[in-house]
Amino acid sequence: MKTKISEKLNEGNKCKVIGGTHIGKSGIVRDINTSKTGHITITVEQKNGVRFKTLGKNVVVE
Repeated sequence: MKTKISEKLNEGNKCKVIGGTHIGKSGIVRDINTSKTGHITITVEQKNGVRFKTLGKNVVVE
């Protein structure tokens, strides 16, 4: 059974990227969106202020 990622992801949570282009990076969740196709995208802000977007399935909440 799949767990709903949106239940665990909240703005302000600390997360780590475990897949995709930004693998190994971590930061704070700043923006959560759901696309027309139903995929969850988030904006992650790193400690140094750099922001990047990634899919919700590629992160784990710390």
